[in-house]
Amino acid sequence: MPVLWVGCAVVVVVAAVRSWSGGHPGALRMGRLGVGVLYLIAGAFVNATFIVRGDDYDGFASGAYVDAVRETWQSLVAPNHHVFIWLLVVFEVAVGLLALAGGKRTQLAYGLAIAFHVALLSFGWGFYLWSLPMLAALTQLLRAERQADSTRTLGLVRSTSDAIPMKAA
Repeated sequence: MPVLWVGCAVVVVVAAVRSWSGGHPGALRMGRLGVGVLYLIAGAFVNATFIVRGDDYDGFASGAYVDAVRETWQSLVAPNHHVFIWLLVVFEVAVGLLALAGGKRTQLAYGLAIAFHVALLSFGWGFYLWSLPMLAALTQLLRAERQADSTRTLGLVRSTSDAIPMKAA
């Protein structure tokens, strides 16, 4: 599983770098695919598999530096992990599908993914290694998606691939 997560993260970060200043034309598509696979396969599918397999999430919050996070996890989430992790799976499916949809839906997916990664920070310092690069990449991809959307809304053509072919008279 770590290989899949890291692979998706590399795709997302590379897409974000390529999207900087309207760079690589396929960067936005690459970002959507990377986030989609991350949330659908490395997220929803993996968590659903863990639940079906009987894994528990008892120690997930053990590294949290905020007592309230650890205590809430132990008293509320861990005893009811089937409910909460299935809700997480539904969330991850929604984010993954929205990311792949393009346009405003992708922007919504990136906003939700950013909020999710901010929340992960409360689970311990180790999550910073994952979340900070992902937050930077997702923020850049959201910015690039918004910029591309505003360019389409204004009717501006950014490249010949965005142009509508004209019939010869």
